[in-house]
Amino acid sequence: MEQKNKALGRGLEQLFNSEALDFDSFESNILNSASENDIVQIKLSEIRSNPYQPRKTFNEEALRELADSIKTYGVFQPIIVKKSLKGYDLVAGERRVRASKMAGLEKIPAIIKDFSDEMMREIALLENLQREDLTAIELAWAYKGIIDSLHITQDELAMKLGKSRSNITNMLGLLRLPASVQKMILDGKLSMGHARELSKMEDNDKIEEYAKRIVNEGLSVRDMEELSKSSDIKKKNPITRTSNTSNEYDYVARELSERLGTKVKVTGKKIEISFVNANDLDRLLEIMNIKLN
Repeated sequence: MEQKNKALGRGLEQLFNSEALDFDSFESNILNSASENDIVQIKLSEIRSNPYQPRKTFNEEALRELADSIKTYGVFQPIIVKKSLKGYDLVAGERRVRASKMAGLEKIPAIIKDFSDEMMREIALLENLQREDLTAIELAWAYKGIIDSLHITQDELAMKLGKSRSNITNMLGLLRLPASVQKMILDGKLSMGHARELSKMEDNDKIEEYAKRIVNEGLSVRDMEELSKSSDIKKKNPITRTSNTSNEYDYVARELSERLGTKVKVTGKKIEISFVNANDLDRLLEIMNIKLN
């Protein structure tokens, strides 16, 4: 067991120090390193949600689908927990826990690890970066959490996530929006596109005014773009970045990167679009309205 713990420790270190952050590989390493004796059944009633979990909302329909699957097939992948004074703190597997409760289960398979509080926070942040249904605000807090905990720059985070620097900057800019507007985003009333347009404004009163108009009048992102062009809305000074290299298609790369929220390179007659994992690829395909059979 001690050897396995050391291996998992190296896996955690590799996850945080690698060029790309990939929680799926880290979780697979834990599962592959665990023997049957390491997987135990624990009571769902004794599990406390990870206090560092950035996700505050969960897709109820997706949870019901997972619950139906669990009723039929059971829980295939153990959750990861840390022993606490009263029961267990959940490290990874929030959706499986919630769906198992919905399915009426009393126990769930788990792997118990001795993670520090700092490790739990970082793992929760990294896990949720690569999961579905995070709102823009939750994602922004996750980005900020990783920058603060790993002491890295926005450029370094962009590189690790395969995102553009402008995408990271835009996401973090959402955290400067008024609290009332952040709540609208958290509740799903404002889309990422709406939030991005609002974050460009300087006057908080105007931001709140237009946020309410978006909700009450059903303004689209395109409507907001046109309104901001034609009105007297004062905009924040955009962040400009210079580069030693440039070509005639740089503007295309910038526009695609902004729209797709990932790193895009245009060289010669070729466009390269970066993605982190299968979930990120699905997100990009959805944005581009590409459906694969």
